Parts: sequence; structure tokens; C-alpha cells
Amino acid sequence: MDDDADGSVDTTETDEFLREDLQYKDSKAKQNSFHRADLHISVEDMWNAWKSSIVYNWTVPQVEEWLAVSVELPQYSESFQKLQLDGRSLPRLAVKNTTLTGSLLKIVDRGHAQKLQLKALDTVLFGPPPGLRNRWKDWVLALSILMALGGCWFAYAQTRKSRDDMGKLMKDLEGLQRAEQSLLDLQEKLQQAQEEQRWVQVEKVRVEEELRSEIDSAKHEAQRLRELREGTENELSRQKYAEQELEQVRMALKKAERELESRAHWTPPEPLQTWLQLTHEIEVQYYNCKKQSAERQLLQAKEGAEKIKKKRSSLFGTFHVAHSSSLDDVDHKILSAKQALAEVTAALREKLHRWQQIESLTGFALVHNPGLGALATALNLDPTFLGLRPPTPQHLLLSDDLDDMDEDILSPGTMQCNSNGLIVHLIHIFCFFAEIVENTKHYHEELSIRRERTMTSL
Repeated sequence: MDDDADGSVDTTETDEFLREDLQYKDSKAKQNSFHRADLHISVEDMWNAWKSSIVYNWTVPQVEEWLAVSVELPQYSESFQKLQLDGRSLPRLAVKNTTLTGSLLKIVDRGHAQKLQLKALDTVLFGPPPGLRNRWKDWVLALSILMALGGCWFAYAQTRKSRDDMGKLMKDLEGLQRAEQSLLDLQEKLQQAQEEQRWVQVEKVRVEEELRSEIDSAKHEAQRLRELREGTENELSRQKYAEQELEQVRMALKKAERELESRAHWTPPEPLQTWLQLTHEIEVQYYNCKKQSAERQLLQAKEGAEKIKKKRSSLFGTFHVAHSSSLDDVDHKILSAKQALAEVTAALREKLHRWQQIESLTGFALVHNPGLGALATALNLDPTFLGLRPPTPQHLLLSDDLDDMDEDILSPGTMQCNSNGLIVHLIHIFCFFAEIVENTKHYHEELSIRRERTMTSL
């Protein structure tokens, strides 16, 4: 390489060596790799570069791979393995050494020997071929790309799954809100129906009073005509007054008959109203407990949904939500709350229809009543019989006594007493119904007898 024998190799000499000896058409890459920033390379520089080269530390398998891939002479791999030629032995192959190539390596073909020498010289001076140098880097790069693609696919799948789950959660939440709105609308209709029922009761009382007043006035008029007839000496006037009296009696009898017929179908006694009002209030208490439970489930579902929304707004919230069980828990809470609201709504509809029918059959105002405490007092019932706390003087209440009272009220015995109380209420109601039916039969019999007597006298 040192044509001018000045002890160093410049860029011109390197380019000439690459083109003529190694027959490289594009020698710029090799030249830059050899010289780098130094335009003159001395023997010492070359020796230091060789000591720090990767090729210097090659093992025997790596040299065999270089022989098979770069030199393309794999048939001599067995000889290289026997001689244990590693990276430090490549300078011996880079010079003409017939003993090594002919006797030891048994390379008979001079073309193979020259090719091996040039490839060894190229590797010693300019480093390993690009294929061997970067193969492990290619493997690392390919593995990194595969890992990156796998991570991207996993992130996309988790994001899509989280988005679908959140969409389903939002739909369930909207359905829950619609159910809540339906319950509120039904409660508003219940209030309107109660107002209409109250107005009907007032109007019914007014009509009954007017009818009773007309009957009383007809009776007074008949009594007046009777008195006039008794005080008249004229037989013709007496007959006329008798006919007028008879007409008034007939009219009063017809009005009374119509009133009795209208009321003969159902004439419940007064205590039945109090028992039915008490039954309604107890049912309202159980309904309110069920409604409060449904509202608590609704509140828990809303709080869970808000927490999910807050988690999604954070940096890693989507991955956290996707891998945790909170989304399934919130979905289960929403479905449970929705089912509870549907049950409460159905119970409210059924209760409203049933008590409206009972009020229309009995003619009593049952929904509007003085309250559970007043009803218990009117029926002479013990407040603890209905699960109510009796009034206690303030100076006798202590914290320990309150705890004991709470335990007594919530004890199984008290709860059993409450259930027995409901059974007693139902028994009383059935007894009243039986008494009403019996009284109605007797009333019809008496009405028929009176009607026959009146017609006979007329």
C-alpha cells in the first residue's frame, strides 16, 4: 500500500490499493472506514486499529462462518477447525504463505488461495463484512419491531375493549335514568289521582247531604198536610189533603227507596275504614323501605359510573379500567338498580290500582288518613305492636337505654309480632266483610217487608 515508502499510507494510495488490488469499484466507504479523520495512516496506527478491531476477538466458529459466507469457501471449514484458526490468525492468511495454505489447509487451487488471501487482507485492514457485522443488530432490530407491533396491537385492543365497555356502561346508565324518570312520573300521577279521589269523596258527601235534606223536607211537608187534613171539617178538603199527603208519602218513599237501593249494595261499618287505613299505612311503610333500597342502589351505580369517568380521564386510566374488575362491578350495580327500580315502579302501579278499587267499592277515603300513630290510638293498639317507638320522657333516655331499645325493636321477637299483627288486621277485615254481607241480607229483607206493607196500606 505504501508506494512512495514514506512510512505512511495516504488516501490516494488507499484508493489505488482498493481499486487495483481488491478490485472495488466504489471505494469511498472503505476509504472512510480506514482513514476516518486521519489522512496519513502509519504502521503503528494500523497495528493499534487491528488490536481494537472486532475481528481480532473472533472465535473459531465466527472465522468458519466468515469463511463460508464472505469468502464462499465452506469446503475448508474442517481444516480451519483442526488448526483452530481464530481472529488473531487472519493476518497470517492475509500474506502469501504457501506452507499454511498448501500444507496445512490443503488448498490446492491457486485461485482459492488468492481469494482467501484478499478476503483476509480486506477483513484485517477494513474490518468485517457488512453482513457479518450487522447480523446480530438485524436480529435485535427485528425483535424490537415485533415487540413494538405487539405492544401497539395490545394497546389498540385494550383501548377498543375499554371504549366498547364504556359505551355499554353509558347505555345501561341511560336506561337507569329513564327508569328513574318513569318512577317519578308515576308518583306524580299517583298524587293527581289522590287529589281527584279526595274531590270525589267531598262531592259524594255533599250529594248525600242534599238528598237527606230533600227527604227531610218531604217528610215535613207530609206532616204539615196531615195536620191540615186532621183539622179540616170539610170532607172534600180532607180528601184533597189526603191525596196530597199520599202523593208526598209516595215521593218520599221513592226517594228513600232509591237511596236505600244505592246504598244497599255496600254499607260498610265505620271501623272497617280505620282498619283499611291502617293496612294501607303499613303497606306504604314496606313500599318506602323497598324504594329507599332501590334509591341507594341507584346512587351507588351513579357513583361507580362517575369514578370510571374520572379514571378514564387520567393518563393510564384506560388501561387500568380495562384490566380491573371495576367496570364489571359498575355494570352489575347498574343492572341491579335498574331491576330494583322496575320492581318498585310495578309495585307502585299495582298498589295504586288496588287501593283505588277498594276506595271505589267501600266509598271510604283510605289513602288520605291521619297517620299510623293516630290510627293505632283509634284502634287501641300498642305502638310496639306496629313496630312504632312509644313516647318516652326525655329525662329517662340514656345512651345505653337507647341501644337496648333499638335492639328490642329490631329483635326477631318484635319482627315476629309485627307479622302477627298484620295477620290480625286481615282477620279483622274478613270478619267485618262477613258482618257487612249478613247485615245487607237482613236489610234487603226488611226493605221488602216495608215495601209490601206500604203498598197494602195504599
